[in-house]
Order: sequence, then C-alpha cells, then structure tokens
Amino acid sequence: MFGLNAKDTRLLLIVIGLVVFAPFLMNPFPTDSGLAQFNAGYPDLMQRFVIFGIFAIGFNILFGLTGYLSFGHAAFLGAGSYAAVWMLKLLTINVIPAILISTLVAGAFALLIGFISLRRSGIYFSILTLAFAQMAFALAASVLTPITGGETGLQTALNDPRILDGAASGTGNIPAPALFGLEMRDSWDWVVGGWSFTFNAGYYLAGLFMIGAFYLSILIFRSPFGLMLKAIKTNQTRLNYTGLNSRPYTLAAFVISGMYAGLAGGLMASMDPLAGAERMQWTASGEVVLMAILGGAGTLIGPVLGAGFIKYFENIFSKINDNVLHQWFAFMPDGIENFLVTILHPFVGKGWHLTLGLVFMLVVIFLPGGLVEGGQRIGRLFSRKKKTDDSPNADTKPAE
Repeated sequence: MFGLNAKDTRLLLIVIGLVVFAPFLMNPFPTDSGLAQFNAGYPDLMQRFVIFGIFAIGFNILFGLTGYLSFGHAAFLGAGSYAAVWMLKLLTINVIPAILISTLVAGAFALLIGFISLRRSGIYFSILTLAFAQMAFALAASVLTPITGGETGLQTALNDPRILDGAASGTGNIPAPALFGLEMRDSWDWVVGGWSFTFNAGYYLAGLFMIGAFYLSILIFRSPFGLMLKAIKTNQTRLNYTGLNSRPYTLAAFVISGMYAGLAGGLMASMDPLAGAERMQWTASGEVVLMAILGGAGTLIGPVLGAGFIKYFENIFSKINDNVLHQWFAFMPDGIENFLVTILHPFVGKGWHLTLGLVFMLVVIFLPGGLVEGGQRIGRLFSRKKKTDDSPNADTKPAE
C-alpha cells in the first residue's frame, strides 16, 4: 500500500491514526477530574506536537542517516517563520503561499550554510552549524531589525498591504491566517459525558503536512539515496576511497533537512502569525537533538515520539506546582506530605528540565535506541512469553 512494504505501511497508518484521533487520545481524563491537568488535547499543544514532529523528522534525515550532528537547525526554523509572516503581511492571509515560501527560503538558506559547513565533519561540522545559527540569531535580534522586528518579533498588522486579499478583515480587526476562508484558530468542541474534545482546523492542517512529511521520510529512508546516506554514516572514509564523492549526498540531505525545518517554521507562523529571534537560539537547536535521540535517532517514528514526549513535558509537566503536589498527598499525615512535596519540588514546575535531563540520561544509558528500542524490547518480551505459553509441555515426548 502507498508503494511501501507491510512494515512501513503499518508505521504510516499508526502515524495517521495518532494524528486523526489525537483529540481523543490526548484527553483521557474527564474535565472535572483531578487528573484533567494531564490532558493535552487543547489546540495549541496538539499543533506543537505535529509541527515539532516535522522538525524532528527532518533533523533525523540528516543526523539519523548520515551521522552529521547539526547544532544550528533552529536557524532554518526561524528563517521559515520570518518568511511565512512576511508572506502573510505582503501577499495574502491564506497560509498556503506562506508555507510554500517558508520551505523554499529555508532550503536556500540551508544550501548556503551546508555548502560551507560540510567541508568539515565531526565536531568541526557541529561547531560550524552552531556558529552560523548564532550569527543568524544575532542578525535577527539586532542588525536586521527593520526586517525581523528585533527582539519584539515580526507580526501581522492591520495596515499590511496584503495585495491579493486587501488590508483588513470586514470587522476592522487584524485578519487571522486562514485556508480559503477557514481560519486556523477555528475549533469545534464535542462534549460527551464528563469529557470535552476539541477539533481545531489549524491542528488538522499541520497534521496533514506531518503525515506527508513522514511518508516522504519513509521514501527517502528506503530509496537508493537513503542507502547511500547510511553508507556515509557507516564509513565515509572507505566510501571516498572507492572514488565516490559523498559531498553532494550530504549536501542534499542537509538541504532536505533544512526544508523540513522551514516547513515547521512556516506552520508555526501560520498557526500564530508571529516570528521572533528566539526561535533561532542554540537552545532550540539542542531541543530537536534531544527529540531525535530520545525517540530513537535513525528510526522512522522515533523523532515523532521524541517530539511529543518533550513537548508534553514542557507544556504539561512544567505546570505542576507545590499546590498541585499538596493536593496529591493531602491524604497523608502533614509531616509526610510536606516531606514529599519538598523532595519533588525541584523536579516539577520551573525545574522540569531537571526531570527531562534525568530521563535523557536514563535513555542514553539503558536505551541507546531511544523510545523505539524500549517499545521493541517490550514487544520481544511479550512475544517470547507467548511462544513459551504456546510451546508443548516439557514432559511431552515426540511420537516414534
């Protein structure tokens, strides 16, 4: 199906299912339940799940296939965001041109940086990409203020020309990004019993792009081009000794990866028409590295899982404060309750990065293949148990 083998088809169907049914999967608890704070089915967070999933999938094409570790991929995310906002300001409030232009601009930017950075490999390549990203951040934050808006960021305004659809909406307000009249912020709520499920137009548009991005990544992984990238990761020196020039392949992977990042940036601006220099900071580049490694670098679905894991921590786990902890342990004696709150306080709320760091250390030490390896181990465990249960008794003798 879809030109894929059975295993890849199952993976694609799993991703499609996760995207389509996310409003249900992300809201497992009733809205009036004490556990409702762990629900993640609101539009903004679901949009971040799929958008950063695209970002991580693209990064994995470079890092997972070639082994080239880029610390500057946030530069392409930011470039895509700026390009998208400018399209929303100058051309039309329709998000399609903004998304297309953001992808192309990020690809051109990646071609320039990759052409220079790929003259080196290993740690030198990583440092070069980091340097370029920091230069891009500095330019966006101060030097190119008329273009980027400086530290305050770039956003749409009421007096923007928007030459294809007019300067303002009929109500006199700044028009919201839309797809042929369907605004990205439009949502529909479905209340069933104690549960409330939200279906957002922007989320499903971004989800559709993520499904397409995931499908394209499968084709790249299974193509001769993808096999060449894996050969580069295995032993690039030996490959060069055969007389094959590997630079065009690594540059192509770098550009494709940058275009994925630009697509993610364009979608971010399409959901919320604001672009800031902070999207180019080194911390944003480090975040996508964590997503790929936590999920499973070099695997297909790993980056998607890693992106969801980190964004969940960032938006849900970080909201747990001392008041919430006291509610959890209120049934215990006051001394034990206060002791547990004191112990857990550094790991939640503003200290959620500490918990994420510990999880990352555990994954790197015990699950080098990330969450995907953990799932595979669990699958093998149940498979082995099933085989044991289905095997004949030890005292059964074969017929002669």
